[in-house]
Amino acid sequence: MRILLPALAALMTTTSAIAQTAPVAPILTAPEAKDVWTHAQPEVARVTHVALDLKADFASKTVSGTATLDVLAAKGAKEIILDVDDIDVESVTCPKGKPLTFTVGPRDADIGSALTVRLDGNDRIVIRYRTKPGASALQWLAPELTAGKAKPYLFSQGQPINNRSWIPTQDSPGIRQTWSAAITVPSDLVAVMSGERIDGAKGTPAGAGWQTFHFKMDKPVPPYLIAMAVGDLAFKATGARSGVWTEPSQLDAAAHEVGDVEKMIDAAQALYGPYRWGRYDMLVLPPSFPFGGMENPTLTFLTPTIVTGDRSNTDVVAHELAHSWSGNLVTNATWSDSWLNEGFTTYFENRIMEAVYGPDRAAIYADLDWDGLNKDIREAGGQDAPTTRLHGDPGATAGQLDYFKGSTFLRTIEHAVGRAKWDAYLKSYFDRHAFQPQTSAGFLADLRKNLIKGDKALEAKLQLDRWVYQPGLPDNAVHISSATLAAVDAKLAAVKAGGPISAVQPQGWSTQQWLRFLNGLPRQQTPARLKELDETLGLSASANAYVRSAWAELAIANRYDPALPSIRAFATSVGRGLLIYPVYRGLMAQGDWGKPIARQLFEQAKAGYHPTIAAGVAKLVAGE
Repeated sequence: MRILLPALAALMTTTSAIAQTAPVAPILTAPEAKDVWTHAQPEVARVTHVALDLKADFASKTVSGTATLDVLAAKGAKEIILDVDDIDVESVTCPKGKPLTFTVGPRDADIGSALTVRLDGNDRIVIRYRTKPGASALQWLAPELTAGKAKPYLFSQGQPINNRSWIPTQDSPGIRQTWSAAITVPSDLVAVMSGERIDGAKGTPAGAGWQTFHFKMDKPVPPYLIAMAVGDLAFKATGARSGVWTEPSQLDAAAHEVGDVEKMIDAAQALYGPYRWGRYDMLVLPPSFPFGGMENPTLTFLTPTIVTGDRSNTDVVAHELAHSWSGNLVTNATWSDSWLNEGFTTYFENRIMEAVYGPDRAAIYADLDWDGLNKDIREAGGQDAPTTRLHGDPGATAGQLDYFKGSTFLRTIEHAVGRAKWDAYLKSYFDRHAFQPQTSAGFLADLRKNLIKGDKALEAKLQLDRWVYQPGLPDNAVHISSATLAAVDAKLAAVKAGGPISAVQPQGWSTQQWLRFLNGLPRQQTPARLKELDETLGLSASANAYVRSAWAELAIANRYDPALPSIRAFATSVGRGLLIYPVYRGLMAQGDWGKPIARQLFEQAKAGYHPTIAAGVAKLVAGE
């Protein structure tokens, strides 16, 4: 039975106000802005606002209620097409309750189904629906998979197109929407979302055993940024405009780890203009969270693997904060241009890290990114591999090239034109395109108009089209080298020459130094050398998830059985794709030795993985 929310009337008043006052973001109509991952036809009829009134039921692992959509339709438009994925649509009506004709099309394995609604002259429609327990955006965690072990947990992950499994809307980054929500949850749990909290720290009673939390986002955002989490959550401030949410037992450690966030916000604003989202809070999730971070506005989602006690992984925080400009403020119109989000953000992240921690720390990250860039190009098949282009088929870019090649491109421009001129351009770029979608072609046109300004020599020097549309790494790419990592390289060279592991002396190393060393070791090692590495450096027992993942890759490459207990413990306790995919890929590459281990391990671990990660690993262990 649906609970009638006591504060619904007030919420609807707020919803109407948001819908009436928020700017309507443009829809780009150029051919390169056509999104092949949506059924929507926004040039005919588009969603401008979503108002959610939902109940999270942990017993059935479903979310149910209504989504009220404000629609802007072209003259003569008869219908609107929405995206859904395995949602039970119970009814579609106008606000006064009159039924509207609708159809749910066949499900496409990649992009779900089209929900087509006859508008009958209405500019607002109400969809009553229920999600399925296997909704790809939602992970329902049993209490034993949380830190407290006592209460269940729910979180969403919308990027890139998973939100259509719990919100019926036009799920395309180029169709920006404002939103509001009333989320009803068990009374002993707390709901948080990627928008302004209307009722403060506590919810509103909503019947015996339930309470409702209210949120709003009055700025148009791409729909993948609508996010929710529900659990035994506590909050600790890290500054006047920032704080961290997580389970109570993890709160102090999490707050310490992200304690520099106010400095990061100041640095970001000094570089590229005002932070336009109000608060910057963070949510440290359980280990099954699939990414390092997710840049949900006002509430960045973070993996617990960054909590290592030394703040050496706060580049993840800087990255998600930078998305408040590149990605959230100016967004790729389609996923063919995701580098406009991730490449810009990786570059901006590095600038934040330099401002807060100094040039050497920033150089460490840039140097490691260079390593990752060249590794991705090699593994993609070399300089001519089509998947090494920045603009290409959505989801087809090799590895993390959207991040690494994109940021190297922007760094190369910076070095060509000078930092002051480049910073002034980027700040103006974010202002010109604030709360709007963007394409690669649009960015290059803006760059030529507002930075190059007809300078043919500069145009030739930058090789803009080659960077964006051609494979491989152009010959003008700028490589930043780190003196700190050079010192690690010296120790690595001594080990490669046969020197003792005891001479490495890694005390005080950051995560990045560990990764430079471990990833730089030759892939073929003797059992005796692996034993020496493990016992001397404590690799199997390391509390650093990055170290454990890198050690697992090396051990698996050598079929080193003594490391298997550590590998099993790691893969069943961490759900971050960046760290566990290499484990499964490595095992599957080891044929008769590794494949049975991979499949057995996945059976043990999959209940603790987010649905998107579980699906990806399932394909790996199936040999796809």
